[in-house]
Amino acid sequence: MRLIYRDKVWELKGGMTVRDAILKVGLNPESVLATRQGKVIGEDEIVKDDDEIKLVAVISGGGE
Repeated sequence: MRLIYRDKVWELKGGMTVRDAILKVGLNPESVLATRQGKVIGEDEIVKDDDEIKLVAVISGGGE
């Protein structure tokens, strides 16, 4: 599977959860959202060898 975040691309084996893949490349699962084919997927989703997962940084804003 291919994991993409900003200008970085990692090639990983499928069969793990999205969360495990994010941890494996050294990112914080709380700081990114995973998308597959333009749709947000949960961190407990199992990825397959042919999946392409794009990660998007979570932006938090403050209230007043």
